[in-house]
Amino acid sequence: MRTVVDVDVEEGTLRGGLPYLRLGRGPVLVDLPGIESRHANPTGQARALQVRQLAPLAEHFEVWAVRRPPGVPAGVTMADIAAVHAEALTERFGEPVRVLGTSTGASIALQLAADHPATVRRLVLLAGACRLSEAGRAAQRRLASATVRGEHRRAWAATAPVLTPNRAGAAAMAAMMWLTGPAMAPDDPTDMLRVIEAEDAFDVTDRLHLVQAPTLVIGGARDGYYGAELFRRTAAGIPGARLVLHPRRGHMGVAASRRALQIADRFLRQE
Repeated sequence: MRTVVDVDVEEGTLRGGLPYLRLGRGPVLVDLPGIESRHANPTGQARALQVRQLAPLAEHFEVWAVRRPPGVPAGVTMADIAAVHAEALTERFGEPVRVLGTSTGASIALQLAADHPATVRRLVLLAGACRLSEAGRAAQRRLASATVRGEHRRAWAATAPVLTPNRAGAAAMAAMMWLTGPAMAPDDPTDMLRVIEAEDAFDVTDRLHLVQAPTLVIGGARDGYYGAELFRRTAAGIPGARLVLHPRRGHMGVAASRRALQIADRFLRQE
């Protein structure tokens, strides 16, 4: 056990090699993060940042931040990734759990809820929907192409236009990504690239009706990865789902929003 920002954190691995960080006490909440260059628990400042972000949830839940496993096979699909998560969660908890997925993590969470409904008790999709928009797919492909060429600054800077809703914000985000790109570059980007390929093909629009868990969709109308129409379509397709749509926010404006997390927290605490 170690203490980060005054929260006790436990680190380990679930079945299938899924790394996790655990913090807080209460009902189990599984947190599935967005796209990551490394399928490993974060260290240093990145770890402290994530724990700080999750600390408000840890006041009410035993939060398990679960990552994708290392060594993702070629040709993997979101259904394959969700199946690995289903096996791990079933073995560890033995009952349905609350799941909060952000961005790419929301794609996995939604696939999990549709394919393995017995694993999910309540579901929150934060800045995530039933599929990527065409702009979102194009941004992911640019990220992948530049990463393959070893152009890590250009790779992450290329995502800026879909992360923020206006030109000034996109320019600032691109500059920040350009500076931090090398630090985010993994020694071997294969895992990230294969998850990008899986998400490129991800589309559960026709399977939304299979989701049985009470679901909340939180999105920004100016999210370049998804957009208002896809958030509305996702919520409309899931029986009884609720939608909270922020009219002026983009992808990062929701994914990193403390207000959005508070809304998710209240929904997850309901029975």
